[in-house]
Amino acid sequence: MTKLRTIRAIGLGFCAALLAVTMAGAQMPLPPAKPPDGTTLFKQQCATCHTTNLSDPTRQGPSLFKIVGKPAGKADGFRYSAGFAEANFVWDAARLDAYLANPQAMVPGSNMAYRQPKAETRTAIIAYLKELN
Repeated sequence: MTKLRTIRAIGLGFCAALLAVTMAGAQMPLPPAKPPDGTTLFKQQCATCHTTNLSDPTRQGPSLFKIVGKPAGKADGFRYSAGFAEANFVWDAARLDAYLANPQAMVPGSNMAYRQPKAETRTAIIAYLKELN
């Protein structure tokens, strides 16, 4: 009788384990995570040094409010690095992308230490900056 109970217990345990594995495999997968939007990325990666309005005090970097279409290194009230003092271009999406990828290559003498190697992250941040115009 004890042997029969042991066999039944083992059998029930095996069935329960098999059922658990089957149910785990049958669960619907989670949807893929949505990448953060430009606003979120800006807040996470840029807002420590930059504002997106003209009413907040200047931080380590100038305000980026309406940056697209503005001449580089010319914002009022901000003291730029030597590299930006000599800059002679207007910010557009392509220049912002190059700058975010490697600031010192784009503007030698730039003080910005941030670099963003991911093109999709740069694109999202630039899209957000365009919305501010």
